[in-house]
Amino acid sequence: MTELTSREKAAILLITLGRDHSAELYKHMTEDEISQMTLSITTTRRVDTEVRESIIREFYDMCLAQKYLMEGGIDYARDILESAIGVERANELISKLSNTLQVRPFDFIRKADSTQILNVIHNEHPQTIALVMSYIEPKQSAAVLASLPPDRQSDIAGRIAYMGATSPEYVRDAERILERKITSMGYQDQIAVGGIESIVNIIQSLDRSTERRILESLDTHDAELAEEIRRRLFVFEDIAKLSNQAIQRVLREVSNTDLAIALKTASQEVTQIIFGNISSRLADMLRDDMEVMGPVRVRDVEDAQQRIVSAVRRLEDDGEIVVARGEGDDLIV
Repeated sequence: MTELTSREKAAILLITLGRDHSAELYKHMTEDEISQMTLSITTTRRVDTEVRESIIREFYDMCLAQKYLMEGGIDYARDILESAIGVERANELISKLSNTLQVRPFDFIRKADSTQILNVIHNEHPQTIALVMSYIEPKQSAAVLASLPPDRQSDIAGRIAYMGATSPEYVRDAERILERKITSMGYQDQIAVGGIESIVNIIQSLDRSTERRILESLDTHDAELAEEIRRRLFVFEDIAKLSNQAIQRVLREVSNTDLAIALKTASQEVTQIIFGNISSRLADMLRDDMEVMGPVRVRDVEDAQQRIVSAVRRLEDDGEIVVARGEGDDLIV
């Protein structure tokens, strides 16, 4: 059994499964994989029943391990497998899966607190820092970003936003280096990353002063990126998160025309909240305006909504309203 290669085992498994099931599996292979597997199947000779059964058991165990891994991560899978098939076999399966499955990189550092993460990565190359921060939780990344020197914050933010695809080799090398570093410090217990959404999620977890400092710095280096991030930090539908007092203050800065156009595509929740914070007379006027204006270009609706969003952020910057940030007990109201 030990002398068989992984490809030979796969060929024996496909032969054992039969034509129909094997055909289904072929649908998920690349042309190169199909070619290699077909060659392996054609060169496979008679196999003992004991060997076939052993391969099927191994395949079944790997499927279970993968299921547990995807449900709760490496530690969860290891705990269950150790109880079911023993420590040695469990470690063997976890090791194989870690090398073949797309396990989320930097899982080992996700358990550390932000101070530990900062201690581990603060002297690394900015691109490596950006890579790590793209994978760990946004709140962790926010805490790390806030602790970096101001002149590095905008650099890291820009690198995360523009990261795009990163080679698997670079990710694995960074993982190995940082894992060794974490171990020595006693903190043990082409892949798409980053992008605009990643840095927006991080910035949304920052305090307002740090957020403002990063965006102001980005303005000087990449004004277009800074504006795109601002547009995504607070969207029109987020008005539902504002207090009634804040909404009423915002509406005093908004023209009735913009409000009528903006509500053309608004959710029922937002529409009800808006109408609940204006007089019945103004509500009737808005309804009339919306009925008589007819079809409106999507671009015009988006522009009107963005002007209202800009009013929200301007009032927040001036300290006249507070925008809720965080979740649950962390909300500011």
